[in-house]
Amino acid sequence: MITEKNTLCKEERLNSKKSIEMLFSGNAKSFSAFPLRVVFMPVNAAQNIPAAILISVPKKRFKRAVKRNRIKRQIREAYRKNKHCLLQLLQGQQNGLLMAFIFMDSELHPSSEIENKLKELLDRIRERIKRTE
Repeated sequence: MITEKNTLCKEERLNSKKSIEMLFSGNAKSFSAFPLRVVFMPVNAAQNIPAAILISVPKKRFKRAVKRNRIKRQIREAYRKNKHCLLQLLQGQQNGLLMAFIFMDSELHPSSEIENKLKELLDRIRERIKRTE
């Protein structure tokens, strides 16, 4: 069960191979706010977790794991701080949401910029969910 704290528990991370394949099978929606791209798909909520995320930083763009991990940490932190708006919308619904955040640039960006872009993506996802209700 998700608490009201700004945490990112293990259940909120997308790690099921089956779910990941389903997300990238072509039925999902996606859009970008450079340097981030989000791929998302509504699914039946399982285990009382309304949203699960996956973060990807391509090895092709960042050879060093230190830089890839830094970007993943920035995205995780931005999501953790701003997920509450999206989760409030999903609480009343029976559908959950699978999301994958993909970093597209080959340059490092400050955390504040990544957080602003992630907020923009989350707002667009919320608008899309509201329209489909």
